[in-house]
Amino acid sequence: MASWTDRYWNSVDGLKLHYRDYAGPRDKPPILCIPGLTRNARDFEPVADRYAGEWRVISVDLRGRGGSQRDPDTSHYTPSTYVADIMKLLDQEGIADAVFIGTSLGGICTMLLALTDADRIAGALLNDVGPEIDPAGIMRIGSYVGTDTLFDSWEDAAVRLSERNHDIFPKWDSAHWDRYVRRVCREAPDGIRFDYDMGIADNFRVAADQPPVDSWPLVHALAGRPVTILRGALSDLLSQDVAERMAADLDDAELFTVPDAGHALSLEEAESIEAIDRLLDRVMARQDQLLGS
Repeated sequence: MASWTDRYWNSVDGLKLHYRDYAGPRDKPPILCIPGLTRNARDFEPVADRYAGEWRVISVDLRGRGGSQRDPDTSHYTPSTYVADIMKLLDQEGIADAVFIGTSLGGICTMLLALTDADRIAGALLNDVGPEIDPAGIMRIGSYVGTDTLFDSWEDAAVRLSERNHDIFPKWDSAHWDRYVRRVCREAPDGIRFDYDMGIADNFRVAADQPPVDSWPLVHALAGRPVTILRGALSDLLSQDVAERMAADLDDAELFTVPDAGHALSLEEAESIEAIDRLLDRVMARQDQLLGS
């Protein structure tokens, strides 16, 4: 596993937030990884293992997750707040732009940030998320988010979560599930628990009950930059039709579909690796073109 340094930054409202900083050169944009709703910085260990050293990799814990402070006001657990937090980190580190890899909620934050300040985006990978979310996926996530589950051991967590999620990742073996639970859970005095504030469910449920809005402007905000849309073939959040329209609407977008996998991809899959490799090559080609113009 690639080595990292645990670092912190303060949000505008004073929360202490955590990120993993994997060393790499400072003469090109870093890879900035933003996790999904209930996930954390550990989700991007496969990305760091492959690219750290050649690239600086920054993997964040959004407020209320992992090593970041829990927010006493759960109404702050919104994409706009997360984007403000990330902008504060970029400013603190003096990062002009970055290659964003956003999983699910992290992809929504990436698109929202592009709408706010597109110059910050050197390139973007949207991991199984788009401007239209399938209600089936929302219902599935709503069935478990915010449920404070206690597991007796890491082995118990792996067995129970594999049973619950087998249809999403039917090809995973016991090693996959062991890695999964050690990324999404933490060791507590009384057993193994999920590593996020259960309060994030409050705003998720409020948002799920609201009428849909037109979010396609978020996708279009990424125009002019290398974009990769990554979709699991079994995804119940991002349909193939929406993914194809996203790719068609952008002038520099590529779509990759991972077979036998659902929401959200671990980024260990061969197709995911190819997608990231291609994105980084395209980012560097664009940087060279901009410098030469």
